[in-house]
Amino acid sequence: MKLAFSTLGVPGLPISEVVRLAAEHGYQGVELRAHPEEPVHPGLTMLERADVVEEFKRGGIEILTVAGYVRAAADGDDQPVLDELAGLVELARDLGAQNVRVFPGGGDQDPATADATAARRLAAAAPYAADMGVRILLETHDSHRAGAAVARVVGTVGHGSIGALWDIMHTWLAGEEPVASHAVLAPHLGYVQVKDIASADATEPLALGAGVLPLRACLDTLDADSWVCWEYEKRWYPEAAELPGLLSAGREYLLRTGAPKQ
Repeated sequence: MKLAFSTLGVPGLPISEVVRLAAEHGYQGVELRAHPEEPVHPGLTMLERADVVEEFKRGGIEILTVAGYVRAAADGDDQPVLDELAGLVELARDLGAQNVRVFPGGGDQDPATADATAARRLAAAAPYAADMGVRILLETHDSHRAGAAVARVVGTVGHGSIGALWDIMHTWLAGEEPVASHAVLAPHLGYVQVKDIASADATEPLALGAGVLPLRACLDTLDADSWVCWEYEKRWYPEAAELPGLLSAGREYLLRTGAPKQ
């Protein structure tokens, strides 16, 4: 199992410190939150992008994903969404990241309409992503919390550069069992985001294993070489414990709980 953490857990932290944390606590990769309030976002110059690459190279840490905020199924014209997505794909290419994360964002639209919109846009973006050597991953989130919902969209696109990102909290909130989530997502799966919470009504981030999410059942479905990323939502819960003090125990928990499969 290859482990990463998301910079959502260390909001605003300089890249040099992010790399240091990953290296010191035994994580192989980092998921970079791409937002103007963070050190990495599509507005970076080429020189700034090169500096980010050099920091990660020096630390021996991989940039797993550029986690953007495109909403593939959102109401409105396609072109602004496609332009924003292209900017994220180019950022990922320049940073050497494998993936770009996008959300469904279908709101209260009819599910069939939201599916069709997301599939159309992702299909339009797929050839460019392929040319850039980047995979666009649709996360189980908001209007498409269940693995089955994301799999419908990604399966409709049917392109190798469009895949799925399994956020285990959202599939659990959708009432989907881990084996069912994995079964539908496996053909498209990029990697898994793990976290823990106290209940469906108390989603403040906890140390891994301290809450109610079915972490072991999810990890049991994965292959030995799978990427697993800890998305600790400190940015949305400032009162939560600081992530750096939890990283070593989190790594040990994941390695102990997700025993390698042959």
